Amino acid sequence: MFDLPYISIALSIAGVVAVTLLASTFFMVQQRTAAIVQRFGKFVREAGPGLNVKIPFIDSVVARINLRVQQLDVKIETKTEDNVFVQMVVAVQFYVLPEKAYDAYYKLDDAQRQITSYVFDVVRAQVPKIKLDDVFEKKDDIANIVKSELELVMEGFGYGILKALVTDIDPDAKVKQSMNEINAAQRMRVAATEKGEAERIIKVKSAEGDAQSKALQGRGIADQRQAIVAGLRDSVDEFRRSVPGTTAKDVMNLVLMTQYFDTLKEIGASSRTNAILIPHSPGSLASLSEQIRNAMIEANQVVDTDGGGDRNLQSEPAYADSANGF
Repeated sequence: MFDLPYISIALSIAGVVAVTLLASTFFMVQQRTAAIVQRFGKFVREAGPGLNVKIPFIDSVVARINLRVQQLDVKIETKTEDNVFVQMVVAVQFYVLPEKAYDAYYKLDDAQRQITSYVFDVVRAQVPKIKLDDVFEKKDDIANIVKSELELVMEGFGYGILKALVTDIDPDAKVKQSMNEINAAQRMRVAATEKGEAERIIKVKSAEGDAQSKALQGRGIADQRQAIVAGLRDSVDEFRRSVPGTTAKDVMNLVLMTQYFDTLKEIGASSRTNAILIPHSPGSLASLSEQIRNAMIEANQVVDTDGGGDRNLQSEPAYADSANGF
């Protein structure tokens, strides 16, 4: 009754139509995605993740909206209160509110351009009120203001603002070089101050040490002279007791003569000496011995009076050294 070839063609056409109907009836939506379904150009519903069904050739999926958090980097050039131009990068993290996917698709043609415009407006209104040095410290305040302004506006369009971050502040190269030079000069000034203070401390400590050394040296000289006087006094007393009839003058003359010859012996024993001997007679030592003796008596009285202080060291004649190593 029916030709077999025509039956085969009809079955093939029916199979193709069935497959096409199935393909246009079922559609998949990925996780964190919302599909916008329209019927003859009119919004019908939002399709959630998974397998969904629509009327073939009548309903159509016109858009798939990403519900994940996205980031938009906005690069802005603006100037500060002290008239320095800076390049700033503000990173805005935004997302589509799942319950407002309709508003996100139908109310805004380009959400990123809208966000960029608001970021430009807020940053260029805030940064000119702040000096360059304070911009780096107040970048979080600027970011919070951007976030607050965007939240108020973008929520009506179906978008939420997660975070706004000022990720980069880049002044002109000459300005950065000047800032580095100012910082370097300040550090050099502090270093110079610290170096001067260190040198002052070293000099003060050195002077204190030198003063203490001289004080101890003077005290040692005073003690030495006092010991010499005491030793000579003991020697004179012992000699007078041992040799009856001798006087203190005789003993001093003998001591001076002994030291005189000892000095000549030491000078002669050295092969290298620059001592110059002036012609003289040992007999002239009598007047010299009298002068030394009187000076030693006066010195002994001074030492006994003030305890051998440093006040009279410079005014005392150098008699003890002569008496000790004449």
